[in-house]
Amino acid sequence: MSDRGGHIGVFDSGIGGLSVLKALRAELPHENFIYAADSGHAPYGERDVAHVVARTRTVCGYLAGRNVKALVIACNTATAAAIHLLRAEHPGLPIIGVEPALKPAVALSKTGRIGIMATRSTLSSAKFQALLDAQAGQADFVVQPCDGLADAIERSAGTGDATKTIAYCAQYTAAMGLFGNKTGEIDTLVLGCTHYPFAETQLRALLGPDVQIMETGAAVARQTRRQLAGKLQEDPAPGQVQLLSTGQPLALQTAANRWLGLAVSAEALSF
Repeated sequence: MSDRGGHIGVFDSGIGGLSVLKALRAELPHENFIYAADSGHAPYGERDVAHVVARTRTVCGYLAGRNVKALVIACNTATAAAIHLLRAEHPGLPIIGVEPALKPAVALSKTGRIGIMATRSTLSSAKFQALLDAQAGQADFVVQPCDGLADAIERSAGTGDATKTIAYCAQYTAAMGLFGNKTGEIDTLVLGCTHYPFAETQLRALLGPDVQIMETGAAVARQTRRQLAGKLQEDPAPGQVQLLSTGQPLALQTAANRWLGLAVSAEALSF
């Protein structure tokens, strides 16, 4: 990959952060990106905090060593567990995280009943609790941990078989209660994991056309643009993407091709 003024590093526990990379490339089409998936150590959402912190620091330290001009933590679990540590360890490097879009959901909801699907680690984090507390009294939140869903989406990227993803989506939305636009129904669903937008087709089939489904990719992309004001690529040529994985590179490569239309070979990372 040519160096045209520095790359933007994007990190996730697996292929879920491709949903954020898609939004970043739409917002910043001339920028170069390095996407690192820690698929060999996923899923983060069901692991202990120490594991998540250690892996996040390792992979993000690698990306910082590649002299990226910004680092996007495209993983809710990693953001909640480690972004404060990363910012302390890499002063001067813009580090952008992701978080469930609760405030925008409150603004959009008409029934005042909002569903949140996320990993257990994200939901148990102090960062999420503070986010929820900030919206206290603004809406009725139905919080649903979705064990296994991110892993099912991760596996389907390589096989194209969404059977388990469909089953988990059906199980967890049913557990949350009624969805719709009537009083007492959930009319807005917040996707609190970057993997989950890749299950939006399955969720939409279950919930119908009236429920608003919210993810954070576009907001993260806009924030990245703001953080890099004055440092954006001036070359009008389309930016390039490098894909790296600590797991099976072919799975990441297949997912990027299927979901982003990227015909790019993925490379293996070993640490």
